[in-house]
Amino acid sequence: MSLSGKVILITGSSRGIGKAAALRVASEGASLVINYLSDAAAANALVDEIGSDRALAVQADVSKIPDLDHLVDAAVARFGRIDVLIPNAGILPMKDLENTSEVDFDNAYNLMVKGPYFLAQKAAKHMPSGGRIIFVSTGVTNLSNIAPAYLLYASAKGAIEQMARVMAKDLARKGILVNAVAPGPTTTELFLTGKPEQIIRAVASNSPFNRIGEPEEIAGVMAFLCDKDSSWMSGQILRVNGAMA
Repeated sequence: MSLSGKVILITGSSRGIGKAAALRVASEGASLVINYLSDAAAANALVDEIGSDRALAVQADVSKIPDLDHLVDAAVARFGRIDVLIPNAGILPMKDLENTSEVDFDNAYNLMVKGPYFLAQKAAKHMPSGGRIIFVSTGVTNLSNIAPAYLLYASAKGAIEQMARVMAKDLARKGILVNAVAPGPTTTELFLTGKPEQIIRAVASNSPFNRIGEPEEIAGVMAFLCDKDSSWMSGQILRVNGAMA
C-alpha cells in the first residue's frame, strides 16, 4: 500500500480512532489535515510526529457551516486539493426518548449528520476523480439487543449509513467513492469514559475473541479504503467489530 502524494482530511483527529487513522495513513506517505475542536496541544503534537511538511492542524467546530468552510479552505490553501475525506468527529450521547432534549438532539445531529453532509458537499468540489469519502458509523446500528439509552446516537449513525449508500450513487458521476466504516466497541476515551471494568468485560464477552477493538485496527480498514485496492468498493458499510454479537 502507498498513499504517497494523497491529501487526507480527518475530522476529530487529535485523539482516538481519528488519531490512529492519521498516523496510519501518514505512515503510508499521505499528507494530513488534522482537525480538532479544543485540544490544540494534542493536534500540534500529532503534526510534530508526522512532520510539519506533511501535516496541518486546523481548529474547527465541524457542527457549524462557517467552520466547515474554514476547514476546507485551509486544506486547499495548503495542499491544493483533498483526495480523501474522513468525517470522524463524534459524541456519544446516552439518551433514550424520554430524556432527550431539543438541545441534545441538535448537538448530536449537527455534529454527526449535518456536519458530515455539508463537509462532503464542500470537500467534493476539491476532490479529483478517484477521491474517497469515508464516513464513520457504529456497530450499534446492527445490533438487536441495543440498550434504549443508545437511541439518539444510533439514530444519528443510522442516518450516516444511508448517507453513504445514497451519496455513493450521487458522487459516482465525479468518480468519487463513498463508503462507511462501522466500528464495534473500541478502546477510545469516547467509549471507555464512565464505564466500570465489569461493563467493559461484559461488552468484550459479546465477541468470540473476548475483547474489544483497538483504534489501530479500525485505522487499518480506513487506510485500505483510501488505497487504490478499494477502487471497486462504493456505497458499502464495513463492520469492523470482531464478530460482535
